[in-house]
Amino acid sequence: MSRTSQTDPELTHRLTRRGMLGVAAGATAAALLGAAASPATAAAETAAGGGRGRPVLPPGRLGIQLYSLRDKVSTLGFAPVFAELAKYGYDEVEFAGYTQGSAGPITLAQLKRLAHNHGLNPIGSHVGYYADDPNAYTFAQNLTKVLDDAQALGLKHIGTASGPFRYGSTVDAWKRAAEEFNTYGAAARARGMKFYQHNHSEEFSFATDNPKVRLYDVLLAETDPDLVFLEMDIFWAYSGQFRFSKRPDGTPAPFEPLDYVLRQPHRYPLFHVKDGVSDPANQYGYRMTDVGDGDIDYQRFISAVTRLRGERMAHHWQAEHDNPTESFTFARRSSAHLHSLREKC
Repeated sequence: MSRTSQTDPELTHRLTRRGMLGVAAGATAAALLGAAASPATAAAETAAGGGRGRPVLPPGRLGIQLYSLRDKVSTLGFAPVFAELAKYGYDEVEFAGYTQGSAGPITLAQLKRLAHNHGLNPIGSHVGYYADDPNAYTFAQNLTKVLDDAQALGLKHIGTASGPFRYGSTVDAWKRAAEEFNTYGAAARARGMKFYQHNHSEEFSFATDNPKVRLYDVLLAETDPDLVFLEMDIFWAYSGQFRFSKRPDGTPAPFEPLDYVLRQPHRYPLFHVKDGVSDPANQYGYRMTDVGDGDIDYQRFISAVTRLRGERMAHHWQAEHDNPTESFTFARRSSAHLHSLREKC
């Protein structure tokens, strides 16, 4: 379902200012990208309709996972992509590698400067957990190098999208992985960063040696809450709800992803805001779509978290789509939708 977005005058002003930041670096992008409608113009057109209530999205906290734009980075380079994201009203970027097949070589110093020149704050990055290759760029094989690079970019968070399945799917296997995560978390904290793990749906499955135990609960219980943090991918969490609300023997085991966050909000500094259309015929329960076109209620989810005392500015919301039909369109429409959400009076 499509949803019409309404944007307030404050956003119009901010988008217009950000467009000015990207003029120099975005000149090439303008030629390459053609005459796409400006989000600032769209905001001005919709602002007259207004919107009552406080914006659901906290100011300065909308980011995007650059994996969603890997096609544009590989063909255009980071500078034109950052220029577009600035025009769309994004505040932050999360990396999935520091080249992503970028058009031409780039150093970490250049990448950091490019982001800041476009008013974008590099907030985090995904790195592999482990590999068989001893030289692999992973936490297990090259922790010092991973943290050196994150520090060079000024990241406050450094994490992995790999599940804790290194040693299997038993309770003890996940306890062993949790011990390693604690080690990475301690090393990150020593440098002023937070280590985090990003879930997919399988983390909500059950231990093979004890089907009464949900593996995600083992991860939470066995990692130090001061060292290991979580980036909930909200789409995959609801997919996990669809797939694993019954134990292997068929007995009910319902859970609500939002409840995990509300119980321990400090453990979730980052979120992936990814939408899906409910589809029980799909093995994952949803078909991924642009944010605002699906059935995940982000007005409810984000509001519930940001209304908690002291939590409004404590979290970062990263839009993502694994395989968007057109990645710039996805980025633009997702930002417009999230900025349009208002608290219910």
